[in-house]
Amino acid sequence: MKRLFPRRKLNRWHWLLITYLILLAISHLLRWINPPSFPPQPGQKVVELPEAGRERNGSPLRIAYRDEQPDSVENPPVVLLLHGSPVGVPMFYRFLPALAARNRVVAPDLPGYDASSRDLPDLSMRFQAEAMKALIKKLDLRNVHLVAYSLGGGPAIYLTQMHPERIASLTLLSAIGVQEFELLGDYYLNHSLHGVQLALLWMLHELTPHMGLLDRFPLNIPYARNFFESDQRPLRAIIQKITVPTLILHSPGDKLAPLAAAQEHHRLIPQSELILKPGGHGMVINRAEELAGDISHFIRQVQAGRAPDRAHAAPERIALAAQPLNPGAVPEAEGITLFVFIILIALATLVSEDLACIGAGLMAARGMISLEAAIFAAFLGIFVGDMLLYLAGRWLGKKALRHPPLRWWIKEEDIERSSQWFAARGPAIILMSRFLPGSRLPTYFGAGMFGAGFWMFTFYFGIAAAVWTPVLVGLSSLIGARLLDYYYLFEDYALPVLLLVILLMVLLMKLVVPLFSYRGRRLLRASWRRKVRWEFWPPYLFYLPVIGYILYLGLRFRSLTLFTAANPAIPASGFVGESKAQILSGLSGAKEALAAYLLIPASAGLQERIEMCVRFQKTLPSPFPVVLKPDIGERGKGVLIARDETAVQSYLQTHPENVIAQEYVGGAEYGVFYYRYPSEKRGHIFAITDKRFLTLRGDGKHTLEELILRDERAMCMAPFHFRQHSKHLYDTPAAGQEIPLVELGTHCRGSLFLDGAELITPELEAAIDRISRQFHGFYFGRYDLKTPSAQALMQGRDFKIIELNGVTSEAANIYDPANRLKGAYATLFRQWRIAFEIGVENRQRGVKPVSVSALIKLILSRSSGQPPHV
Repeated sequence: MKRLFPRRKLNRWHWLLITYLILLAISHLLRWINPPSFPPQPGQKVVELPEAGRERNGSPLRIAYRDEQPDSVENPPVVLLLHGSPVGVPMFYRFLPALAARNRVVAPDLPGYDASSRDLPDLSMRFQAEAMKALIKKLDLRNVHLVAYSLGGGPAIYLTQMHPERIASLTLLSAIGVQEFELLGDYYLNHSLHGVQLALLWMLHELTPHMGLLDRFPLNIPYARNFFESDQRPLRAIIQKITVPTLILHSPGDKLAPLAAAQEHHRLIPQSELILKPGGHGMVINRAEELAGDISHFIRQVQAGRAPDRAHAAPERIALAAQPLNPGAVPEAEGITLFVFIILIALATLVSEDLACIGAGLMAARGMISLEAAIFAAFLGIFVGDMLLYLAGRWLGKKALRHPPLRWWIKEEDIERSSQWFAARGPAIILMSRFLPGSRLPTYFGAGMFGAGFWMFTFYFGIAAAVWTPVLVGLSSLIGARLLDYYYLFEDYALPVLLLVILLMVLLMKLVVPLFSYRGRRLLRASWRRKVRWEFWPPYLFYLPVIGYILYLGLRFRSLTLFTAANPAIPASGFVGESKAQILSGLSGAKEALAAYLLIPASAGLQERIEMCVRFQKTLPSPFPVVLKPDIGERGKGVLIARDETAVQSYLQTHPENVIAQEYVGGAEYGVFYYRYPSEKRGHIFAITDKRFLTLRGDGKHTLEELILRDERAMCMAPFHFRQHSKHLYDTPAAGQEIPLVELGTHCRGSLFLDGAELITPELEAAIDRISRQFHGFYFGRYDLKTPSAQALMQGRDFKIIELNGVTSEAANIYDPANRLKGAYATLFRQWRIAFEIGVENRQRGVKPVSVSALIKLILSRSSGQPPHV
């Protein structure tokens, strides 16, 4: 009995995956059986605060807290001590006892930490402040002196706004606050970074088989949610309204909460006192007793009425607090912030090296980091990323290109081109590619794949990166600094200004850098010509007015799809998805004018398809070359002129759809557009296109690439020609040698189309009409044919029909460079009007147009490779 799912041999990667999944399942099972619990620590109390919130399971919010009181002090001041993160109250193991020697200290675990509720729908600083407000009310605390350390500064500042009647003073101890001095200085950047942190910690906890060991680790999901769900932007406005006496304790060496943040808080709170202490962010441990003494002294001053509130602040301090933030007050990043910046810039280079360099330069211009740090970060990312590309090419080879992420970034034809370039110009190409956008990835990967020495690659690549990175970062910083002078004048338009700066730098990189080489200048000129010459415009842009005119005709003739009745013999009149073989079979009455062909069906096996093609070739005057093309296709896509058996076998192997094998016909190629109204006895030739195949002539001096770039017509399609001739781009053709660039009569593949109206003769028109009338139900379309000479064509003899296209075929003579855009549209409008008028006559004869829904289905299934059924 045949297996429904055949067995596959498992390799080591399969076994590793299976092992990982089993371990992960065991880990989740153990965590489910024995979920982590966080009971109160000895000395902690627990209170439930349902009015403040509930856990996801419906349980009321639970807050664990310590309540330490001195034995020798009667009615001591009440201190609410708010901890930082990721370590909570345990961070105060020395500081809390010292502070509690003179004060009653209530030290809660904030929501999301330690023994307090963790699984809450909101873990933001604002919610933590709401929870502390409920705690103060529950414990009936009055004249509370807030002491907030590190992250606790956020909830404390919110709390001064929520519960001002019960707050007696505020102490910010190495505390965070205003957004501009927190991490990257911008909410959206910080939010994105915290989102990445949350995602990484979630994957670490949920996708790692840690058997529950990480559930009690401080760097956990609630900790990450606390940052991700918090918004520090409102804190500036709240700080400016704080009225209670305020003490700010900070360390100049604090690498987590910068000194500039404390100085800005001191400016915004005019009644505040700023005291600087050594010890960094950990001074709450190494200077615990000293800090506790300073805070206790401040609290006694507040209790005695000797500490000023906002109403009694110095007038000059009040005036200073009213001033807006001075951008120059934001210091360059240092410590953990600088480290984060460097890592982010380095990671950004893995997405786009040049954009990362531009971004680093703009950050330096804005004063966020030093120029040296920006250059180092960009160079570090470029060096590591490109070395990984080289090593991937060396160790993994071409197979790596079939898998993400390399499959997304590098095409095999780019690797082929780089290999030719490398063979022609040697290691210097590694140096040159740094200054040629689009060539770096395939060149570096190819260098590894083709065996370039490690130290040789590192030497050339290192020189290139060491030159390119400072130039681009420095230039971005220089231009950015000038533009940012206006940035602050028009702050309401900050985002558009920033985007404009980035756009200008990208344009500078894309347009100015290529000007330093002949190749770059010619490719820029080619790109410009493709944009200003309408004959090179993409169809979706060029055809917009034509689509509008077709809709107008549909309304005028009361049927949007009336044109599908123009050729009843062809499904949908040849609008989309028509079978070439089916159409050619309709011309069987004029077999002498047809190039011999054979349909090779997709249903046959590969070997059978190859044998069918071989038998067909034996019937031809010469078996090679032979033309192979998809039975359903357009614009020359997938067409190959095969010149040997290997090419035939490779084509049939890579094209499993229905394929046509066709006799190769030499000579000149023309497109003859024909139409006939059903009520007429004779048809007409609407237009003739003279298709010219571009040919270059070698001079014995220049490579094929250089010859393409030097030719004014070939230059316009240079990127296409480079791909088509990648194996010979760096060959130098002999003087006088002719090199055919194009073998197919398709404009989008490089052929030159000219208007052949002078070739229309009564003899040719009669010959085309005679053939067309033998195809019953055909009235409108274009013949692609070949003939030994224009004279033979004009006499209506010795031509061979290669293809016949239906209603969407173009009168391709419009692409003559001498034609104007207005004339091209006039021709296409007339062509479509004739199609609708023929459709009217056929509708009167009982032909039904294809419905709109059926036509949409045809369009959606155009890639199925099978003839349409309508």
